[in-house]
Amino acid sequence: MAKPFNTARPAPSAMDLHPGEEIGFEGHPSWRGTLSFSASAIAGAVAIGALVALVLGVVSGAVLGGALVAAALVAGFVRRRATRYVVTNKRLYVSRGMVAHRAHETRITRVHDVAIAQTSIDRIARVGTVSFATAGTDDSELRFVGIAAPDRVVDLVDAARRRAAERIAEPRFAHRPGTTRSG
Repeated sequence: MAKPFNTARPAPSAMDLHPGEEIGFEGHPSWRGTLSFSASAIAGAVAIGALVALVLGVVSGAVLGGALVAAALVAGFVRRRATRYVVTNKRLYVSRGMVAHRAHETRITRVHDVAIAQTSIDRIARVGTVSFATAGTDDSELRFVGIAAPDRVVDLVDAARRRAAERIAEPRFAHRPGTTRSG
């Protein structure tokens, strides 16, 4: 079951909330979601270290391999922390990057399809990618990659979409001058 939206938390610094907008989910990719990136980077670092060890010696290979493993771990951490995902009752927001920054947002009413994708490693790590297809643009898909509990995000978006559809479906009767209102 989706946790209700929360107005008590402050707005993310890169995203100003609109009047009546509430944050339901705000986070980064899970550290477990970076395992596949880290595992492949570490495997590459070990392979390069082993090749250098064969050519230049064991010490050189170990030093280079260790430095590359450390760099891979730091890169995975920075990449994870430089990505922010936000779901509000009105919008979806994705922000990536520290130096070069990209942000993408869409109104919740534009989302017409939500899908979860999980590899076998993702299922073991209990993470997944949630894709949101939106109407009307060429760049029509937002993705929350490597998030823990992707079902929770889908439930939040579904609840926000239902509430938005109910607001749109409500009849709006304007009071016109010269007419009377009945109670």
